Amino acid sequence: MIRIGVIGAIGSGKTYVAKQFGFPIFNADNEVNKIYKTNKNSFKKLKKEFPRYIGSFPIKREELFQIILNNKKNIKIINKIVHPIVKFKMNKFLRKNKYKKFVILDVPLLLENKINKKNDILVFVKSNKKEIIKRLNKRSNFNLKVFNILNSFQLSLEIKKKKANYIIKNNFRSSILKKNVKLLKKKLLEKYERNSPRY
Repeated sequence: MIRIGVIGAIGSGKTYVAKQFGFPIFNADNEVNKIYKTNKNSFKKLKKEFPRYIGSFPIKREELFQIILNNKKNIKIINKIVHPIVKFKMNKFLRKNKYKKFVILDVPLLLENKINKKNDILVFVKSNKKEIIKRLNKRSNFNLKVFNILNSFQLSLEIKKKKANYIIKNNFRSSILKKNVKLLKKKLLEKYERNSPRY
């Protein structure tokens, strides 16, 4: 099994790119949202840490925004509660798909939390910052201040780009992006076939 980590800026289109490969995907953001909606143990821990902000179960995004805006260091406390569960879910996903040729890791803090491994293939999604902000502003739950705080906890895009094995430019034109991912997928599959042991 070869792991492909899709990396890039928040809002750069990583999830959309990940889906185009057609391989099994672990989406960390989806798992985090599930935790906030369904995990009562996490709710109790977060309520204990932030009684002023956390109300009734399930946890609401606006409550989390207020916690982060109050003090950006609170992100570390939230992560300490949530990340072990996400890591457990990811390992479960990897075990389930261990006989697949490729799997996709759509994990925002893949490099920052040192979840990546030496042999992972890293695909950097390159997007225009103005276009990213423009598109994020259309989301009903977008908060620019929270966005900037979350960005401050991530490695710079230059570092991510240097660590990447491949770069895919996302100009938010679906047909071009799909074509680029298809070409990269073909290249990766050919490389996999060449390197696979022959019996």
